[in-house]
Amino acid sequence: MIVVSNAGPLIALSKLGLLSVLQDLFGEIIVPEEVWNEVVERGKGKPGSDLIKKAKWIHIKKIEELSVELLSKEIEKGEAEAIVLAKRNNADLLLMDEKIPREIAKSIGLNVIGTLALLYEAISRGIVRRNFVEIVESMRKHGIWISDEIIEEIKRKFKD
Repeated sequence: MIVVSNAGPLIALSKLGLLSVLQDLFGEIIVPEEVWNEVVERGKGKPGSDLIKKAKWIHIKKIEELSVELLSKEIEKGEAEAIVLAKRNNADLLLMDEKIPREIAKSIGLNVIGTLALLYEAISRGIVRRNFVEIVESMRKHGIWISDEIIEEIKRKFKD
């Protein structure tokens, strides 16, 4: 399975102490160079930067394409690189939280999920042994913004 991640899910999971969920669910993930730079290089000293840097299951890919430049006029460069990398590698999944980049990715046929859906899946599989409401509250305490609309959508989507 090919999984590409943007910075948002990496940062959120790190803040929650749940970065290993990605390895448990997917084995390994790919991040574009700009995402690595944002989280590890420019994010040095912030929650998760060292954990992400040491994670041997996170692989970095360099992207140099005109499509990144064009997309970067509408969204952040890391988001643009993640979308292009996912498309170019026929990724099975793109991990991304931000609404507009998610819509762009979906519009070109990519399968996209965010941090909450990922955590809900990890809870369902028994990988994470905390309840969903506790995790959402913890995310909000750590300054990770989540709309009530998204929370309700995920509960509906993953209802058995």
